[in-house]
Amino acid sequence: MNHAIVSSDITQPPAIECCGFDLLGLANATFVILVRNHELPAIIKSLKQMEYSFNHQYHYPYVFLNDEPFTDEFKEWTSNVVSSKVEYGVIPHDHWYQPDHIDEDKAKANRDEMERNGVIYGGSVSYRNMCRFNSGFFFRHKLLQKYRYYWRVEPGVEFFCDVDEDPFVFLQENKKVYGFTISLYEFESTVQTLWETTKEFIKENPQYVANDNALEFVSDPYGESYNLCHFWSNFEIADMDFWRSEAYMKYFEYLDSKGGFYYERWGDAPVHSIGVSLFARKDQIHFFKPIGYRHEPFQHCPQGDIHRKGKCWCDQRDNFDYQPSSCTGRFEYISLQ
Repeated sequence: MNHAIVSSDITQPPAIECCGFDLLGLANATFVILVRNHELPAIIKSLKQMEYSFNHQYHYPYVFLNDEPFTDEFKEWTSNVVSSKVEYGVIPHDHWYQPDHIDEDKAKANRDEMERNGVIYGGSVSYRNMCRFNSGFFFRHKLLQKYRYYWRVEPGVEFFCDVDEDPFVFLQENKKVYGFTISLYEFESTVQTLWETTKEFIKENPQYVANDNALEFVSDPYGESYNLCHFWSNFEIADMDFWRSEAYMKYFEYLDSKGGFYYERWGDAPVHSIGVSLFARKDQIHFFKPIGYRHEPFQHCPQGDIHRKGKCWCDQRDNFDYQPSSCTGRFEYISLQ
């Protein structure tokens, strides 16, 4: 028996309670999962761990998004392993595919060069589509309009600890807009003009820069250059109203007009990280230390008392937080300033 309501791929159905699993979470929130049909085994693994570690207590809904319709098999399996309502949506064409203003000859030449240089996903158009969608469109999808907060979940990730405190309610009560578990450096070859483009936008729109922001997380020294630090966006617990704000929307539209998602390989992780570092206060960004998480090849494993309290089952010695290629120590330092 399905433990969820399977919605239409296109239209947003009325909210329906199902199967005796009443929503217990107090925030207006959902899980957001961008996934393809062939990734079914990997997303089942992620869902089972999410339910075990957190959502069996709260029954927050799930929204699955894909650039093509989900199969009946995908819907049946995913709805059977969760304790809440699920909805399945198809991404609008213009939100996913390369826009018409991109010079495809130029974009292909740059993709070919990246591929020759061994840049990860350097030759992939679909990866660029995904990065652009996650940067500026997912929160506009019809199925997400009724929600404010989201937790991004990807196929094949792992969650290692009992999460008893509701992170959505934590964001809401503390007026935070963005939460992460892992941060690291971006590949410089994928974002060669991203910071210069950002500086152009800020020069034209200085009113959007927040007081007491987290600029020093992403910039050395003080706005002159990008240090490549970013929050790893395969894990995000955040406020969609921040992405929907005038400041971030104008910023994304400016970036999109410059074509860097396709001429280079701008990722949603650096775009989100720069956006939240500039347009939010630094005290509105939160490091979720108690949430043990792994996305190959890195993991955040809570340490000491936090590990014991969360009944975590990750190896504390396998923890990326303060490795040389992590930016988490930098975030913690600037947060104290």
